Amino acid sequence: MSTLVLALVAGTVIGLALGALGGGGGVLAVPALIYLLGFSAASATTASLIIVTATSATALYAHARDGDVAWRAGVLLAAAGVLPAALAGAVADHLPEAVLTTAFAVIAALAALRMLRPSVVQPKEGTQPGKAAVTGAGLGAVTGFLGVGGGFLAVPALVGVLGLRMKQAVGTSLLVITVNSLAALAARSGTGDDLRWEVIAPFAAAAILGAWDGKRLAAKVADATLRRVFAYTLFAVAAFMVVDVVA
Repeated sequence: MSTLVLALVAGTVIGLALGALGGGGGVLAVPALIYLLGFSAASATTASLIIVTATSATALYAHARDGDVAWRAGVLLAAAGVLPAALAGAVADHLPEAVLTTAFAVIAALAALRMLRPSVVQPKEGTQPGKAAVTGAGLGAVTGFLGVGGGFLAVPALVGVLGLRMKQAVGTSLLVITVNSLAALAARSGTGDDLRWEVIAPFAAAAILGAWDGKRLAAKVADATLRRVFAYTLFAVAAFMVVDVVA
């Protein structure tokens, strides 16, 4: 299968995840870039940030148009994550590939577990600024370090900490992802010399189109079904990456 076709297929899947679930796309983007498209771990995280930023911003527009973004809550969480995202992004480029790959496998497994257990998070009354700041900082650090948006963590945080409805939390998480990804990208400026724009561009384009389809898919398919599909995919990705590091 040609590189272009692989990039288009992978981009579509990432876009569907972001558009339908508000997260999970970046966790799939990095291993796709490494194992399907031949990127190094460091370059894959930078390329993933480019793809996730473009896709999340597009999906954010679609959700905002329907009134499903809590701007004040989203800005609060995103602002807390800007500095951690930038610092983690600057550090990640200097770490060994085995460390990045192992950390990524752990995050992928945690994301899968979170997707399989969405019901454990219940909306709470009122916003808790202290918890929101800590949560936002953690999300920013994960985004900068591993090149993922952190939406799989942002959605339950927005429900459990800030008291948003699930549909609103999905839209708001895209705001957090977009801001954190931009901050991490700024910190990585000048890194990733082997970035291949002929791959990144079609990958991002397919992801953007997939995000629009993902939003429509979410309206037709049960949320639990979507989560199970992406969760089992993430478990498989995590297992493959662990085997690759050990081998």
